[in-house]
Amino acid sequence: MTQHLDFTGHTLFIGLDIGKKSWKVSIFTEVLEHKVFTQPPSVVVLVNYLQRNFPGARYECVYEAGYCGFWIHDELEQRGINCIVVNPADVPTTHKETTYKTDRVDARKLARSLRNRELHSIYVPLRPSLEDRTLVRLRERTVSKLTRCKNQIKGLLQFYGIALPDDIADHHWSNKFLQWLQTCSLERASGNQSLHCLLDELDHLRQTVAALTKHIRSLALQEPYRLPVAYLVSIPGISTLTAMTLLTELVTIDRFPRLDHLASFVGLVPGEHSSGDTELTTGITTRRNATLRMLLIESAWIAARKDPALTLAFTQLSHRMPKNQAIIRIARKLLNRIRFVLKHQQPYVIAVVQ
Repeated sequence: MTQHLDFTGHTLFIGLDIGKKSWKVSIFTEVLEHKVFTQPPSVVVLVNYLQRNFPGARYECVYEAGYCGFWIHDELEQRGINCIVVNPADVPTTHKETTYKTDRVDARKLARSLRNRELHSIYVPLRPSLEDRTLVRLRERTVSKLTRCKNQIKGLLQFYGIALPDDIADHHWSNKFLQWLQTCSLERASGNQSLHCLLDELDHLRQTVAALTKHIRSLALQEPYRLPVAYLVSIPGISTLTAMTLLTELVTIDRFPRLDHLASFVGLVPGEHSSGDTELTTGITTRRNATLRMLLIESAWIAARKDPALTLAFTQLSHRMPKNQAIIRIARKLLNRIRFVLKHQQPYVIAVVQ
């Protein structure tokens, strides 16, 4: 007589350690550990295994955020499997699991923590938001490459003692300066080839940055960015590019219940190491969204000059702390203004200091 399996009313907890060539899969039931196995990197293979061996069960799955993005999450959700993505730093880990780390250990740790309800999912944006974010981040990385290329060219000139003409010494990377670079010549063909390769790379990167900037500005005029960008640029220190970076990184302001949650995500909160009666504040936290924190601090320097209320606050703060610490507090005030205009969908009105 054939007995048909039916796991209706039961829940399985699946931990995935994602690799490029294979996945480690750990499966826990509500009362015991089933098994750990290796499978090809395919959602279809995993779903077929679960449905074949545990028909009717409720499946919950987890994996760590990383290079693979969120496509695994999306495909599992489409197939009716609840999936969360977690920050690797937030997974409870024993000392033994730290010193003896393998893919098998990581998968078991994830499945166990999921069953114990110890994990908190990070926010998973929709695919269109992710692709828009990719465009903005690509521009940021390309600008970094452009800066590195410029430094290489200046370093080459300094290495061979090539002095800049007096009329362009203070106008680096102007059209006149770039034209002068084309006329530079070293003693040997090998040296000239090195310089010309750097100049070709510089020209290519400048064109790429210009094309990406044009596309981002065009995107800022389209829905759903048109109105939020208009509200954000009304804040002193916020440009269109800064606004697009904010919107693509945050996606939605509603996922942050309070300003403290938003400031924690950005990294504008102090760190602390306390034990017993000892309380030690470590300064600004190292946990952050690096792009947003750097951007907000840069914008805060501009806002501190253009917004009278922030100018007054920065002046008062600078009397009792270094300016590089005072600007962090201005950046948090700026973040509060950003949250307000996005939350209330209205432009910022500069306050007049009485």
